[in-house]
Amino acid sequence: MGILDPTPPPYDPLEWIQKPLPERGRMVCESWALQGYGTPSYVYLVYALKVAAYVFAWFFFCSRSAALGGISEVATWWLHPTAFLKAILWSTGFELLGLGCGSGPLTGRYLPPVGGFLYFLRPGTTKLPLFERAPLIGGFRRTWLDVGLYAATLGLLLRALLSDTPGTQEIAPIVAAFVVLGLADRTLFLAARSEHYWTTLVCVVFAGNWIAGAKAVALALWFWAGVSKIGPHFPAVVAVMTSNSPMTRFAWLRRRMYRRFPDDLRPSGIAVTMAHMGAALEFGVPILLLLSTGGTSLVVGMILMLMLHGFITSTVPMGVPIEWNVMVVYGAFALFWAHPEVTVLDLGSLPLAGFLVVMLIALPLAGNLWPHAVSFLLSMRYYAGNWAYGIWLFRGDSVRKLDRLTKTSPWIYDQLERVYDHRTSVGLVGKVLGFRLMHLHGRALPLLLPKAVDRYEDYEHVDGEIAAGLVLGWNFGDGHLHRESLLKAVQAQCNFAPGELRCVFIEAQPLGGRTQRWRIVDAATGQIDAGELAVAELLRMQPWGPSDPAP
Repeated sequence: MGILDPTPPPYDPLEWIQKPLPERGRMVCESWALQGYGTPSYVYLVYALKVAAYVFAWFFFCSRSAALGGISEVATWWLHPTAFLKAILWSTGFELLGLGCGSGPLTGRYLPPVGGFLYFLRPGTTKLPLFERAPLIGGFRRTWLDVGLYAATLGLLLRALLSDTPGTQEIAPIVAAFVVLGLADRTLFLAARSEHYWTTLVCVVFAGNWIAGAKAVALALWFWAGVSKIGPHFPAVVAVMTSNSPMTRFAWLRRRMYRRFPDDLRPSGIAVTMAHMGAALEFGVPILLLLSTGGTSLVVGMILMLMLHGFITSTVPMGVPIEWNVMVVYGAFALFWAHPEVTVLDLGSLPLAGFLVVMLIALPLAGNLWPHAVSFLLSMRYYAGNWAYGIWLFRGDSVRKLDRLTKTSPWIYDQLERVYDHRTSVGLVGKVLGFRLMHLHGRALPLLLPKAVDRYEDYEHVDGEIAAGLVLGWNFGDGHLHRESLLKAVQAQCNFAPGELRCVFIEAQPLGGRTQRWRIVDAATGQIDAGELAVAELLRMQPWGPSDPAP
């Protein structure tokens, strides 16, 4: 193996891809349990260097403020409110450029390793407007007006970052621009992590004391992340993350994440315990920081916060929200540690309080109760394993019809085969199937894929995340980005014949619900089947199908 080579799976990928789904699923799940994605070690170094570049760029923007200083004086100014504002503005721009979440090999991006601005600055690329038929900003293809809006928003962010002390004059236009961007392409609103950054900027513009509003946003992020762990899905996430973590490359430890490797790959008691501990942390951190005004409780809350985000970051989760985790940790220090005397009750604006009730309480609650209606990002259901997702099935070489789209990323195998041989490429992409099956919601696939197509081996299996990355220029675990609306946009441009492209769409389990909805849709003829699956049935299954484990 060379430094660029992924860990090879314990089977021949070219033989593996010819096998029926149950056999293929079992082989790739056993491989994932011990190898994870098989990412080359150098990839983690690249992500670490990207985090360093993100932080040093923040240093540069802070150096433009007279109230702050250079890197040598960072200890004196790093918790200053202006430094925090520039961190929020830079993080917004970083994500909007496509450099943060959803970038690099761990999200199915190889050459190029980012989408973002490569798509959003190019007319003709596919977008998802909030209202398809709206004049000027509707339609499925990006126009020069869309490109101009995106470029102007980046310009407004740069203007604020280079200003001495960003205030309402600099930030209010950014807040307004994001409303228009979200209407023109909801992908952009989500890609910028607006549930966190945009909501915080709204507080800066309208609050009497914006630190109180920023605290409310941070508390909501932790609290709703904890709520999302209620239910049976999270233990599988812990097992999958541990199997993929660069910090836990011990076969004995990875085996203990499962009940009885290799025959029973459901989460073990250890994984379940770790899941409960993680959920407890996500509830404990906001409760302690909400109630604390300093002293021991504040110290304990900060330690628990560092434990929580330290674990998440150490696993380098698929989707790689590393910079976002860095920002959350920094925000905890800049808001709670530096200003323990400020509480969320010091907001000083009744209209803004109403806005925050909608964004931080009503919308996440609706997203947990009716997950089919709200993005998991706006619902703040992070790392839960209970997400909407989709599988795109292309018959034969019909996948080449995607070449009719305006995009900047080639087909996934075309990207990989600039570096690897075909066998290695198939083995690497095949691990995405293992990732999906190993989660509780993925156990629906052995039941639903036979309903979608007559002969699975005749189809190219593509996770919706890869499809969204190729077509939209951004993907980050939000199955709502690659469901019927994207399929409709793709069909309008590619004209798949009946049976050439079938999609299986699975929704998240509602909070307090017992089932998960599913739909099977043909690109040409529309929905052909739908129903619900009992989560209790999925819990009894192995990742590769409904066979009982060996006694």
